[in-house]
Amino acid sequence: MNLTVFGIGYVGLVQAAVLAEVGHQVVCVDIDANRVERLNQGFVPIFEPGLESLVKENHAAGRIKFTTDAAAAVRHGEIQMIAVGTPPGEDGSADLKYVLAVAETIGREMDSPKIIVGKSTVPVGTCEKVKARIAETLKKRGREDLAFDVASNPEFLKEGSAVADCMKPDRIIVGTDSEGTEAVMRELYAPFNRNHEKMIVMDVRSAEFTKYAANCMLATKISFMNEMANLAEQLGADIEEVRKGIGSDPRIGYHFIYPGLGYGGSCFPKDVRALIKTAEGVKFDAKLLRAVEERNNEQKSVLFDKVNRYFKGNLKGKTFALWGLAFKPNTDDMREAPARTLMEALWNAGANVQAYDPEAMQECQAIYGLRDDLLLCGTKEAALRGADALLIATEWKSFRAPSFDAMKDALTTPIIFDGRNLYDPKVIARHGIEYHSIGRMAA
Repeated sequence: MNLTVFGIGYVGLVQAAVLAEVGHQVVCVDIDANRVERLNQGFVPIFEPGLESLVKENHAAGRIKFTTDAAAAVRHGEIQMIAVGTPPGEDGSADLKYVLAVAETIGREMDSPKIIVGKSTVPVGTCEKVKARIAETLKKRGREDLAFDVASNPEFLKEGSAVADCMKPDRIIVGTDSEGTEAVMRELYAPFNRNHEKMIVMDVRSAEFTKYAANCMLATKISFMNEMANLAEQLGADIEEVRKGIGSDPRIGYHFIYPGLGYGGSCFPKDVRALIKTAEGVKFDAKLLRAVEERNNEQKSVLFDKVNRYFKGNLKGKTFALWGLAFKPNTDDMREAPARTLMEALWNAGANVQAYDPEAMQECQAIYGLRDDLLLCGTKEAALRGADALLIATEWKSFRAPSFDAMKDALTTPIIFDGRNLYDPKVIARHGIEYHSIGRMAA
């Protein structure tokens, strides 16, 4: 099938590459000429396991192309997929200017029937706005005769496993009332729907809402577990034992109940805020969602508070090793990462940071530039040298089994503040290292 994808950011690029991999002819269009040129040269601008080889191979095979020529891109695809960003506005609501700009472009350039597919995460009712914008543009052209339909097809990708999630989706949500559109979407996703029926078809508004509801549910589990962790510390309980106990209940499960420093990234924070604003728009008080956001915002400061208390508020001139900058493993994404909150609080207190992350070093440099109080180290071991303590903000696998003896020798003070509960307190104690984690008594 011929497919056009507007927006070659995280969602658009992954989805386009995977659809090209199964044989579809995909043209990706973006207004960022530099990004388009670099992709045509084989440079993939984001880190995601498996993505670079997928893009390069399919580009070489001619199944995926990158362009800034919107007119040619619109003419190419029977399906027009909108995967542009919906950044939060000042009030937290989703900004639809890019989505509606694409809708206008499609209406201006289309010369044959189209199916427009909303892939971006958008508030309920956005597909109706897209439909209205296209119809308005066609009317100005005097081309009301051109047929089109607008469907919702939200993405459910997890950064760090996005390619796998696309290749083997656990569900494919399609919002449409048109049997014709449903048939086209079934053909598009047929290569991913062979093992068992994964496509769930519903009305457009329900499909738009499903994406928000899913992300907010996961965010709620994280904030709930962090609240339990904070309470466990006060009660002398071990949240890791509690986690195993409640996770064994199949109604709860083990996913998204790891205590830590809160959620970050491009989805959960933005989507929780956007749904709160949507609720306000219909005069509904989203008490639970507001509590989820409040707990998460406070949780990002938990590790700094532990460090500050331990050093009795005297952090000026001290140096801290920081392992982990990305908001989660297997990505270089630092958007709303807990590590950023932690570093900025340390700097405000006059401390220095020696940081290491397997993938996010370049991103950190791009965000913060050159600073006298930030040293980006080439290895996790280098970050430890001469530091007053080790702080852990991201649960990368390479952090899970370090040499504790070497760590003790490198640190000025043998102490770990672990925001991800990577280690067994008893093992750490045997190596003569003081250990502070989340939801457990200090060892």
